[in-house]
Amino acid sequence: MNSLKYLSLGIQHVLAMYAGAVVVPLIVGGALGLSGKELTYLVSIDIFMCGIASILQVWKNRFFGIGLPVVLGCTFTAVGPMIAIGGTYGITAIYGAILAAGLFVILISPIFSKLIAFFPPVVTGSVVTIIGITLIPVAMGNIAGGEGSVDFGSLQNISLGFGTLLFIVLLTRFFKGFIRSVAILIGLAVGTIVGGFMGMVDLTPIKEASWFHLIQPLYFGVPTFEWTAILTMILVVLVSLVESTGVYFALSDICDEKLTEKDVRNGYRAEGLAIVLGGFFNAFPYTTYSQNVGLIQLSGVKKKQIIYLVGSMLILIGLVPKIGAVTTIIPPPVLGGAMIVMFGMVMAYGIKMLSRVDFQSQENLFIIACSIGVGLGVTAAPSVFEKLPQSLQILTDNGIVAGSLTAITLNIVFHVFGKEKTISAALVQSKAS
Repeated sequence: MNSLKYLSLGIQHVLAMYAGAVVVPLIVGGALGLSGKELTYLVSIDIFMCGIASILQVWKNRFFGIGLPVVLGCTFTAVGPMIAIGGTYGITAIYGAILAAGLFVILISPIFSKLIAFFPPVVTGSVVTIIGITLIPVAMGNIAGGEGSVDFGSLQNISLGFGTLLFIVLLTRFFKGFIRSVAILIGLAVGTIVGGFMGMVDLTPIKEASWFHLIQPLYFGVPTFEWTAILTMILVVLVSLVESTGVYFALSDICDEKLTEKDVRNGYRAEGLAIVLGGFFNAFPYTTYSQNVGLIQLSGVKKKQIIYLVGSMLILIGLVPKIGAVTTIIPPPVLGGAMIVMFGMVMAYGIKMLSRVDFQSQENLFIIACSIGVGLGVTAAPSVFEKLPQSLQILTDNGIVAGSLTAITLNIVFHVFGKEKTISAALVQSKAS
């Protein structure tokens, strides 16, 4: 394979994951009210660490690394919880929680396979569906111009937002392969250009950004540790690990490589190490990106060397702030239009995961109904729990966390304890007969 083909395949992987990777810092940074300079750093360090995380995962050794052509990026699962933690305890608590959660993943990796029973499809499907549903209001707020904007809901904002959404839909409908895989990125680019003609783009962040900068550990200050924030982030990374497990086995099938228990454990360790480094350098929790698995299946090229190239390209992009600053000028309506697709796809993927659930079981229906109901209810009426102690509100003010805890708890009640009771009853009946 010649170097030009390697390069084109590497660029394709970068483009496929880039939009999803930069949207997370844009949403979180915007919600926390970061300045243009801080937002540029956040995007740059995030892309840089995506490269590091991907290399750690593809580099198979005795301590860590799944050894498959995996690309890692920010997990959308963490968006809502990070905004909630930052709003309550400040941005330093976000990184304290990320550091603690990363260490937790590293420590629990040898025994996590035994915990998979607590995350069957009825739980993971419900959680992913809740994530998509509860993030849709964020997307709609951006389409209207962003919460608190002076022109919120103006015809100009709504036209640009839904115009971006329509353009992405048309790209997906009439194109296949590479164009379809980067439809969101193209939509963001075209929407921003149109927004520029409408006077909605400020190029100041690009002008002020430097061409090169060194990575600065603890850029946002010394991490602080809050128990409720840590527990919330641990829940986030556990869900991400369950999602990653599915990607591991999907890739192993594509690459015709049988995974051992040690391989999976080392894959978890690599993700844990990436999360710890993300917390130290003020980036985010990472997970495997399924869209890149689709590219591997589409291209038929399974070489790990390409992922090493992708990691190197992401590191280079992260070291050039002007590239990172380009993403910060995207108008909120354009971002909102793309969010509708991305968050809607998260919800759709959750429904797809639920398709593996036995719907003849009344218990499964009850788990889905209550968890999604609680998640959506808390999102729609966040003031319900405002009388609770502040330390508990971090778990109840966020629909993702509240719904996820409901799903996990009900699964334990109906399937873990219930299973034990069923087995005991069967043994008693067997002895009696």
